[in-house]
Amino acid sequence: MTAPRFGSLHDGAAPVAGGESFLELARAGGARVERIASRAVTHGEWYQQAWPEFVLLVAGSAALEFADGNLRELKPGDWALLPAQCRHRVARTDPAQETLWLAVHLPPR
Repeated sequence: MTAPRFGSLHDGAAPVAGGESFLELARAGGARVERIASRAVTHGEWYQQAWPEFVLLVAGSAALEFADGNLRELKPGDWALLPAQCRHRVARTDPAQETLWLAVHLPPR
């Protein structure tokens, strides 16, 4: 039997200004749970993943931009479920503090 694991989303590498750091927290059944920390990101890279992704904004603030030009502002507690092939990017994150995300990459259907 495997022992329980514990941690804090506040533990992990701090991102450089304009960047992000990624830390895998768990993986099982084709799903992956990841901590993402961002700082002062503007016009991040575009993503179009082959799997759905659930993201929860834990701290800071951010805006997600979509291929159709829509922009969605996020504050702590806000979440999004991005379907597979949804072209998106982080348009911006809080310039004054670290923005912390919890991402769950779900198995492709």
